[in-house]
Amino acid sequence: MKEVKEVRLNRFLAECGLGSRRKVERLIDKGKVTVNGIVVKDYGYKVKVPDDIVTVDGKVVEPVEKVYIVYNKPSGILTTMRDERGRTTVYDLLPPHLKEMRVYPVGRLDRTSRGLLIMTNDGELAYRLLHPKFKVDKKYIVTVEGRPTEERLDKLRRGIFLYPEGRTLPCSIRVLDYNKRFTKLEVILKEGRKRQIRRMFKKIGHRVIDLLRITVGPITLKGLPEGTFRFLTEEEVISLKKLVGLND
Repeated sequence: MKEVKEVRLNRFLAECGLGSRRKVERLIDKGKVTVNGIVVKDYGYKVKVPDDIVTVDGKVVEPVEKVYIVYNKPSGILTTMRDERGRTTVYDLLPPHLKEMRVYPVGRLDRTSRGLLIMTNDGELAYRLLHPKFKVDKKYIVTVEGRPTEERLDKLRRGIFLYPEGRTLPCSIRVLDYNKRFTKLEVILKEGRKRQIRRMFKKIGHRVIDLLRITVGPITLKGLPEGTFRFLTEEEVISLKKLVGLND
């Protein structure tokens, strides 16, 4: 006798490699998702797996094998799946078999930023790694113009207002080195707004000239040359899931 499992619609679509939970919820909102031929706009609708037939834009979708990789992104590469202006994206650099498995980046590093980027087709893990409530540490080495005073750095540490999202979460900032022109800092965030670090330091009058992400949770860049990727080990995947409460 086959086993029938009930899964929330938003989680089911994420498990099909269609993107983070936030992205698949936008698909649901737009009426692009049907279950057994009926449009469903309830994120929590229980899909009966494998009995129900789920489609997105008229195409049947099914859960895919989970893939987890880490990429050491160079400057000049866009962290997106496609670019209307034809610029090089992380998707362009993926091998064909990973493109077919719908692997996508977890969060973003802007075009001129470098470093660690996790890519996966596990939508639930991606959602939790990005959501501020799970407070996953993301560590950066940041070089800024000038020498910020401790008073200004304390403003960032406590949280600073960024329009339009609101106040940032408290963060850790440590000065690593400085000279007459530049200051190198270690910054640890527990969230990931668009261009957040650049905007934070601009708010206190210091332009970021280099930004390198070196860790996300327990995952590091150790032994990974710039411009290359590797698959996460089973132990690394387990540690990431445990970090965000996905213990199954």
